[in-house]
Amino acid sequence: MTFVRVLRYVVFRAVSLFLTVVVGVYLAILIANMGGYVDEIRKAQIQEQVGASMLADPKLLALPPSEVRRVIDQQIELEEQRLGLNRPFIVRSFTYLRDALTLSLGRAERLTSDKGSRQVRDVILERLPATLLLFGTTDLVVFFVAIFAALFLSRRYGSFLDKAVIALAPTSAAPAWFYGIFLILLFASLLRILPFGGMVDVPPPESALGYALSVAKHLVLPVTAMLIGSLFIAIYNWRTFFLIYSSEDYVEVAKAKGLPSGAIERRYILRPTLPPIITSFAFTLISLWSGAIILETVFSWPGLGRLLFQAVGQFDTPVIIGSVVIYAYLLALTVFLLDILYALVDPRVKLGGDAGRSL
Repeated sequence: MTFVRVLRYVVFRAVSLFLTVVVGVYLAILIANMGGYVDEIRKAQIQEQVGASMLADPKLLALPPSEVRRVIDQQIELEEQRLGLNRPFIVRSFTYLRDALTLSLGRAERLTSDKGSRQVRDVILERLPATLLLFGTTDLVVFFVAIFAALFLSRRYGSFLDKAVIALAPTSAAPAWFYGIFLILLFASLLRILPFGGMVDVPPPESALGYALSVAKHLVLPVTAMLIGSLFIAIYNWRTFFLIYSSEDYVEVAKAKGLPSGAIERRYILRPTLPPIITSFAFTLISLWSGAIILETVFSWPGLGRLLFQAVGQFDTPVIIGSVVIYAYLLALTVFLLDILYALVDPRVKLGGDAGRSL
């Protein structure tokens, strides 16, 4: 019976998360299309393009004006039918939803990959490595440095270093791109020792070592900006979290028994905090997918954030929906797996039976 209760809970969570994804993706479709207004823009562009191409044909100009108008209207109608714009928007929106949920992302309307492909999958995957490199480097450094630095400071509550971190925590009030602008002005414009932006020198070095060094040089400013904007507040948050757990009665009992400080931290501080640590790490990994629109734009970094900025600016709905639906699936899958992991690392969490009340 325990297996049946666990299976029932797993199915319930999977269905509820899938419905959440459906609602979120559909709302993204409505917003990306501005309730159908973007499709009206596309219709106007089709009329303009077809009219310009037809009027440039000397054979068509020889026809009577009424015949010219009939041919142009016929071409416009055929193009709208090809793109599905002849149907009401509410019907098209559910078609977009079906395609998005089945990962049939289709073709981009204006954006292309560097190889010239208009497939949304190719456009997104081409930008993914740049975002993973930038945000993977920064987020993982911030996560692990913050965890170990916070644990270190929790043992030295009230020390000079502890007070210094508390004093520096408000630096995270400003976003990373704000610091990025000042770093560019200082190190790129005034001192001229680091590049203004981009991912690699132009033209790129031919050797693998030279290319890697060029990428590392371009990483310095954006990574530094992100570290300034997030590291101290992360240390402060985790340090406070560890202090709360280190003041529990069972920790005081362990200290009274004479257990080594390392054993106390592993058994009585770190172990109870595993669920939030795992959650934070999982969402850190998921955040790599979204990138950062403003930061990547400031540094001209060719990642997913800048791609989304370009897609929004050019009303490229398929690219916007493609980015949103993949992130939504990854987020739902992460939440689903975290529910299972909680039961493995935290005995207080139960699956099945009273799972709804326990969780």
